[in-house]
Amino acid sequence: MKHLILLIFSILCFNFNAQNTTIKISGKVSANGIPVAFASIYVKGGATGVSTDENGHYEMSLSPGKIILIAQSQGYRSSEQSVKLTKGQNQIVNFSLVEDALGLNQIVISATRNRIRKKEAPVIVKVLSPKLFKATQSLSLADGLNYQPGVRVETNCQNCGFTQVRLNGLEGQYTQILVNSRPVFSALNGVYGLEQIPVSLIDRVEVVRSGGSALFGSNAIAGTINVITKEPINSGWEVNSTLALIDGSTADRNVNINASVVSEDLSTGITVYGIFRDRDAFDANNDGFSEITVLKNNSLGAKAFLRPNDNSKIGFDFTGIREYRRGGNKLDLAPQFTDITEELDHNTIFSGLDYNLFNDERTNNLSVYTSIQHTDRDSYYGGLGGGRTPADSIAANSAFGKTKDVAFVAGAKFSHEFSNKDIITSGIEYQVNDTDDAIIGYNRVVDQKVNSFGLYSQYEWKPSDKFSALIGARLDNVKVDGFYTIQDIARTSDVSETVLSPRLTILYNFTKSLQFRGGYARGFRAPQAFNEDLHISSVGGEQQFVILSNDLESEFSNAYTASLDFTKDFNKTQTNLLVEGFYTSLKNPFTIVSTGSSLPNGSILEESRNGSGAYVAGANIEMSISPNPDLFFQVGATIQKSIYKEDQVLFEADGSTPGETNVIIDEFVRAPNVYGFVNSYWQMSKAFKFDVTGSYTGTMTVPHVISDSGFITLEKSESFFDITTKLTYHFDLKDTFHVELSGGAQNLFNSYQSDFDTGPGRDSDYIYGPNRPRTLFVGLKFGDL
Repeated sequence: MKHLILLIFSILCFNFNAQNTTIKISGKVSANGIPVAFASIYVKGGATGVSTDENGHYEMSLSPGKIILIAQSQGYRSSEQSVKLTKGQNQIVNFSLVEDALGLNQIVISATRNRIRKKEAPVIVKVLSPKLFKATQSLSLADGLNYQPGVRVETNCQNCGFTQVRLNGLEGQYTQILVNSRPVFSALNGVYGLEQIPVSLIDRVEVVRSGGSALFGSNAIAGTINVITKEPINSGWEVNSTLALIDGSTADRNVNINASVVSEDLSTGITVYGIFRDRDAFDANNDGFSEITVLKNNSLGAKAFLRPNDNSKIGFDFTGIREYRRGGNKLDLAPQFTDITEELDHNTIFSGLDYNLFNDERTNNLSVYTSIQHTDRDSYYGGLGGGRTPADSIAANSAFGKTKDVAFVAGAKFSHEFSNKDIITSGIEYQVNDTDDAIIGYNRVVDQKVNSFGLYSQYEWKPSDKFSALIGARLDNVKVDGFYTIQDIARTSDVSETVLSPRLTILYNFTKSLQFRGGYARGFRAPQAFNEDLHISSVGGEQQFVILSNDLESEFSNAYTASLDFTKDFNKTQTNLLVEGFYTSLKNPFTIVSTGSSLPNGSILEESRNGSGAYVAGANIEMSISPNPDLFFQVGATIQKSIYKEDQVLFEADGSTPGETNVIIDEFVRAPNVYGFVNSYWQMSKAFKFDVTGSYTGTMTVPHVISDSGFITLEKSESFFDITTKLTYHFDLKDTFHVELSGGAQNLFNSYQSDFDTGPGRDSDYIYGPNRPRTLFVGLKFGDL
């Protein structure tokens, strides 16, 4: 009995001492007097941390001693306070955060496949935020990508509006587009998908320039664009409607609806969004043929999460897109009764499921995921119908097509953070892309299945605060089983190869303000049909098809980057200057060669062939200045050269036309040597905000097909400066009901192509420069988000 009393007494004394040696810290996090909900509060160098509640309050218990307490929230600069914790004295520590106008403290995942602050990432990661999309009046992903160095979106067809994004001068198929970090954006999605993803679905877009195959697989030779869709953060709803008038007359109507519900304990949440867009066709030169297509987009999506406990999270996302587009002439008639029509009706579904598991210290992270994309497409690429001749009518009725496309990915990733802050990350990934594209009347078939099984691993070495390095590699086994026909020509692709893609990057902090980054990455692309090969353009009233050549070999790349990143605060003024050099060499580059009118029905055949070699070299320069959170200015430029190591055949004469010779080039077409952008905003008062944004496109060489012969001439385009201005007025009818009115002009100075081809025999690919003329717009947004 005596021993039992002593034991109870000892336990009580221990508990009493534990309670007395634990100190409670509480406080509030705010910005401009407004509470910051769900901000992170943690001890520097430790594993203890909490989040603020909806009102910005937090509370945590710590042991006595000297600590540095950090408050951090997305969109704000981190704030640190030194705190001395004394036994028996609870403390109140409040934080006042300042907006991070330059986004230096943003958390990104595309650099290492782990969450990391942008300033600490071993590679340059540029982030496009909803703020930028709003300032540029962007409705789709394609509209907003131009406003970063090294990034340029171009339109490639008057009839259907085919768009692609170029990173560091390389064509669209060199860029890996990810949706929520998953490679389910297939070659078919690459044709029209940039316009099919509305910005109202997007939380942010992370852009990594230069090779990243060691992380994300093949096709990341130019870099990766990671589209992160919105997650539920707090409960609320919002309705946003805009009306734009292209050239002051052609209507583009858009309505977005968003709503989120999050539980009070933050264990569950869901956000849903719906989009309706209806754009009329625009004819720039009054020849009866469209330069901008009819576009109807109805999308519905949801993203949800469940936290079974503090150490796990289940995520689910779904997006359904129904998009119809049509261009050409006589748009009120059935397509087979027109001179030229390209008509596409897409039904696309993106869906994903992931599970994340952590340990208490957050040093181990296991992620298991799967995603799928499925597209059904009805297409029409043809015309010259209406009973001109029986042959014309037969050809016109032969142009209907059907496409089914499936992309699937499943994988697992594990990362471990050591006590010295080094991180090792390893994973396994399986990808499938199955495309069946058929136009029976033309005997045109693309039947292609690509299987890829990948293993990857990387080690983030952090020996000091000044230096860190990332070394990694990915081993991919790729199998391509493809069958391609057009008219009486048939080709196959039977590829099975295993490729190792290494990657090395380093980060060195010369000072707190000046950082150096350098890197090398190897990439590859297996022979297969890419986005441009699945697009059919019209020339001279005939269709132009692309087919893979015999004995097409894999393409390999070696990419090098080096950059200096200077960041300095002068009192309250934030400044940043980035200078980045890049060099990418290509071995066996895929190039498209026009063979003239070589098909029995007179259609033009283009072949995808291996070139002898090429390189892209240049520099990206970006400067940002923010004197205070109400004023921001950013300007960037890219200077580059895209050169073939040996002269490349662009047009191959067949000898049937007297005087016709091969067209030879030594540089990439549609690749300006200089392009850039400007972003700025001025929060004039609490109610009024003024945005000025713009993009510059320098002169470039553009192929132009002469309709009568199919012969190609090389034209030198003019330069363009596309500037957008927007004025926004915000007011609150009550604390939980916000209203925003906006208006402005896109392409204010009407910098637009002036030499479009005309008539049914036009070259529909002869289009360049900004994607719209001067466009006036007004908008209304209301809700409590």
